[in-house]
Amino acid sequence: MNAIEINQLEKIYPEGKKALDNVSLVVPQGTIFGFLGPNGAGKTTTVKLLNGILDPTDGEMRVLGLDPVSEAEKLHQSTGVLTEHAGMYDHFSGIDNLRFFGQLFGMSNAESDLRGRQLLEKLGLTEAADVKLKSYSTGMRQRLSLARTLIHRPQVLFLDEPTSGLDPESTKSVNELLLELSKEEGTTIFLCTHQLRYAQEICNEYGLMDNGQLLALGSLRELRKRTFDSFKVMLETDLMPLTIESNRVKGDHYEISIQRKDEIAQLVKKIVAQGGNISQVTPVDYSLEDIYFALLEGGETHD
Repeated sequence: MNAIEINQLEKIYPEGKKALDNVSLVVPQGTIFGFLGPNGAGKTTTVKLLNGILDPTDGEMRVLGLDPVSEAEKLHQSTGVLTEHAGMYDHFSGIDNLRFFGQLFGMSNAESDLRGRQLLEKLGLTEAADVKLKSYSTGMRQRLSLARTLIHRPQVLFLDEPTSGLDPESTKSVNELLLELSKEEGTTIFLCTHQLRYAQEICNEYGLMDNGQLLALGSLRELRKRTFDSFKVMLETDLMPLTIESNRVKGDHYEISIQRKDEIAQLVKKIVAQGGNISQVTPVDYSLEDIYFALLEGGETHD
């Protein structure tokens, strides 16, 4: 089952700005989907459309089979949205905030308390459960915001930069929770971020956006195959023959493009035969960052 379906979605704001231009994609249930691009790419507009906050100019969309425009209230019972500025109450403690929002979703006080304390533990906030929110650090607030978003066990989770302002340890606990939700509970996570390296660590499907247009869609393996027709090898040697086309990165480190990975052995033999001493050979797959910038530069894509 697809958790999210978008077909030829378009959004033009009253002043004439086209925020989304004919975007189509599907996100299967249980996927951690990275919706990636710089500020102004159309990420936030898409999330607002999918949650019924904005109406589309054209196109169709469904979340859990529901139309966000006409069935927004019903949809919100099964979705969670975490923005950079999630609203909570400073004069409430952490657990009081979670109990309050749990009850807004129809949960009993006891259910909200149990679920809230479980989330606080997973996010490293147990000791701050009874501390008023006004005393929380920025990172603690961000983690509590995620807990608030998860209080009613949403089937689809919309996240906007969920690790913004977090230290490495807190980021790790958030990532572990997101992976657990996806794998064990089948939660679909629609993750908006401009941090491509972070997205590569946690997501299994991607949509790459720029200026309201979808540049590419698929898994990392599929995106590599469509975008590049070569491989990279990082090689450390004290002698690089002029007959080998290479890019010197620094010192004795070189980057070489090859068509097939089985060419590496021949490459090594050629260098050794001419007296080169090789310290290290490392095949390197193109990263999500490489793919994104190649697409931005208008490089040829391979379907």
